[in-house]
Amino acid sequence: MSLQANNDQADIDVFLDALWMERGLSDNTLTAYRSDLQGVAAALNKLGESLQTASRQDLLTYLAQRAQAGAHARTTARLLSSIRRFYQYQIREGYLKEDPSAQIDAPKVSPALPKLLTEDEVDELLDAPDCDKILGLRDRTMLELLYASGLRVSELIGLEMSQINVQQGVVRVMGKGGKERLVPLGEEALDWLERYLSGARANIIKGRAVDALFPTNRGGAMTRQAFWQLIKRYAKQAGIKKDLSPHTLRHAFATHLINHGADLRVVQLLLGHSNLSTTQIYTHVARERLKALHSEHHPRG
Repeated sequence: MSLQANNDQADIDVFLDALWMERGLSDNTLTAYRSDLQGVAAALNKLGESLQTASRQDLLTYLAQRAQAGAHARTTARLLSSIRRFYQYQIREGYLKEDPSAQIDAPKVSPALPKLLTEDEVDELLDAPDCDKILGLRDRTMLELLYASGLRVSELIGLEMSQINVQQGVVRVMGKGGKERLVPLGEEALDWLERYLSGARANIIKGRAVDALFPTNRGGAMTRQAFWQLIKRYAKQAGIKKDLSPHTLRHAFATHLINHGADLRVVQLLLGHSNLSTTQIYTHVARERLKALHSEHHPRG
């Protein structure tokens, strides 16, 4: 690795350490920042430049190359956000006097509507695991808990026994930025949780000291990738052909609550969103669903 590349990597590491200390961002978010900035640095190095010496035109050239290669507007906007935050830190700390990203306009991005499952499809997905098997019961409980609480996948797989209060019917979640919230669980999810805790979990951990609420056969916490593979497998078993994401049940949780009349601010609290504007995407989802139903069933749709 060249001296220039080494210096860029050191600058990225210092920036990410500061970001973690200031904002308490998740590992996934920090990984995304790292990937974005390393990509920029690599492209600049090929031009004989570095993150510290890049000009506005250098950054525009890189963004244009990404767009020509097929990068979506949303991806470009996120990349530009990473670049801007990096340079804002450099200016604030006195490492640079001018921000080369300051006069670059972000592409206009339409709100991305989450992939939506109907309530019937959610039922089919939840019914997919074979609950006569220990791991099937664990998986069913995870899916039930996810749909009942609207947790992020990272929050679900990170749950420990101490975060669950079956008597009060709540789960204590440590969300983004280290913010804690209490999320109620419905009777159905609690019933599955009690069934799982009454024997299946003990059979999985086999006497080992394990904190994870949903351990793997090896006794460790499940990874985000492993859980995503489970969702895809069970969706296939259920005959669901939609293009799902790891947050499919979180989106279904929020949308179905709003469809049934839940207050938007209550949904915001349950999801752990800092800003109401983030939660408002689900009102768009509900509106699009109503339009589709009208078009399908109304004689003049």
